[in-house]
Amino acid sequence: MHEKPASFSIKNWSDDDKPREKLVHKGRSVLSDAELIAILIGSGSRNESAVELAKRILASVNNNLNELGKLSIKQLMAFKGIGEAKAVSIAAALEVGRRRRGEEAQKISKINSSKDVFDLLQPQIGELQHEEFWILYLSNANKVLHRAQLSKGGLTGTLVDVRIVMRQALEQGAVGLILSHNHPSGTLKPSEEDRKVTQKLKRAAAALDIKVLDHLIITQKDYYSFADEGIL
Repeated sequence: MHEKPASFSIKNWSDDDKPREKLVHKGRSVLSDAELIAILIGSGSRNESAVELAKRILASVNNNLNELGKLSIKQLMAFKGIGEAKAVSIAAALEVGRRRRGEEAQKISKINSSKDVFDLLQPQIGELQHEEFWILYLSNANKVLHRAQLSKGGLTGTLVDVRIVMRQALEQGAVGLILSHNHPSGTLKPSEEDRKVTQKLKRAAAALDIKVLDHLIITQKDYYSFADEGIL
């Protein structure tokens, strides 16, 4: 006689091993990333538990939740066992997490270091698949008066409208500017174009007695500061 194959269903696990029960009784912090994703998935298949499916999905992005958050609905549905409803649940949960980080960053009202700039802008541009260039307008006390997008989709000197930047600086009463853009490739090395744009804005600002205090290149997990590296 053939033995009946063992069930992979989480229902057959002990309560201490079931993700939902574990979260309720022991708290969310004790769950692994795979267990949290498994709760979103809800169920696996006949041959694979929700946790194993979650592990397989995470392995495809090197167990990096930020990379997971970049996957489209279509890409998530490419995994066997993930239909549209499950893909939408995963995408929605990760987007909530991203927005939560963004709201926490909004609390930063004064810039004391390049790290403050990174913490403020990373949730907004750090995970984008295209380049965006942003400017922070600061008061004499380094308080953030305003922030604005300068360009989207790439950075070249021809896209930098100096008049708009300087008009906004004067309207806000800003005495300092911090430039920032993301590198979707993950590289932190400034390009020649990055340097040219920085100098172009620096010269224009100086004519109005406004200082360009820094220029940050932001990636998913790290940043490069022109000021910290002494190349401003």
